[in-house]
Amino acid sequence: MRFFLLSRKPDTEYTFDVDLAVAKNNDNPVYYVQYAHARICSVLTAWGGDRASLGAVDLSALTSPQAQALMLLLAKYPEMLTAAASGFAPHDVSFYLRELAACYHSYYDAERILVDDEAVKLARLALVAATAQVLHNGLAVLGVSAPQKM
Repeated sequence: MRFFLLSRKPDTEYTFDVDLAVAKNNDNPVYYVQYAHARICSVLTAWGGDRASLGAVDLSALTSPQAQALMLLLAKYPEMLTAAASGFAPHDVSFYLRELAACYHSYYDAERILVDDEAVKLARLALVAATAQVLHNGLAVLGVSAPQKM
């Protein structure tokens, strides 16, 4: 429920929709963001490797438009968070997280992550692991859980 309240600017009128708040579908913004995180955790679990090793991976194999868009959006996180904090605008964090979840779902739909080519697989895993970390951190800022399974 906190995510719903933080997803609106303080000066906008809001009618709380109980049905939407408990819905387990993409219309529910909390579910949508949490599902993106859980989906990434599922991919990382299926891989079964050491996530710490992904920090040193060569990302040059990430050339698709979807991968590029996801990387650019991830790079905006620190600036967005700083601006949201200084502007007392937690709704900006929830807007960003929904955009990031949508970008990740687009990427996931466009490219297989667990491919045979080891360099490509590791680059894609590093990208999705970074996405999971940012989703987790952003949800934590809002006081919302980031489940690993849904």
